[in-house]
Amino acid sequence: ARELLSFGCVIVLRRRTKMIKLIIPGFGRLEIARVVTDYTGTHSFKGIVRKSVRTRLAQLGKLVEVHVLTIDTFGSARRELARLPLELHFLTADRRNDKEKQQFVLRHEPKRVAAFGNGTIDRLLLKAVRDAGGLAVAVDNGEGCALDAILNANILIHGSEQALDLLLEPNSCKATLRF
Repeated sequence: ARELLSFGCVIVLRRRTKMIKLIIPGFGRLEIARVVTDYTGTHSFKGIVRKSVRTRLAQLGKLVEVHVLTIDTFGSARRELARLPLELHFLTADRRNDKEKQQFVLRHEPKRVAAFGNGTIDRLLLKAVRDAGGLAVAVDNGEGCALDAILNANILIHGSEQALDLLLEPNSCKATLRF
C-alpha cells in the first residue's frame, strides 16, 4: 500500500481503493472508504448548497466514494450537485425511505462509512453505521436536526462545512471523539 498526505489526512491507495484513516484515542481507528449522506437539510439549506459545501464535497469526492441519498424535497439536488464527483441516488417518495437508506449502507460495508444526516428518516442509516463502527454524524445545517438522528449518531455538528471538515481536517474529529 502507498500512503499520500492530502487535505490534512492520510489517503491510502490499495487496489484503486482510496480511504481516509483516522486514529482517535479511546474511540478507535476509522478507515473511511465512502461517505453516505442525506441531502435536504444536511448539506442544502432550503434546497440550495453553498459554494463552500460544494468545494468540500468536491475535495471528499477525490478522496473517497461519495453517495448522496435523497427524496429531493425541493427538487434541486441534480442542479445543485452537478459536476461534483459523487453518485446521486433518488429515493422513492412512497416507500419507507429510512429502511431504504439503511439497506443501502448495509450493502456498502458500514464500518468503512462516514454517514451524514439530519432527519428522522436518517436515523437507521446513522445507527447502522455507528453500530458497525463507522462514523455517524448528525448535522444541523439550519433546518434543524431530529432527536432520533442525534441519538443514533456519534456526534452532532452545526453546519455542513464543519461536518465535512471532520474528514478533511481529521484533528477536529479526534478532538471531539477522543476519550
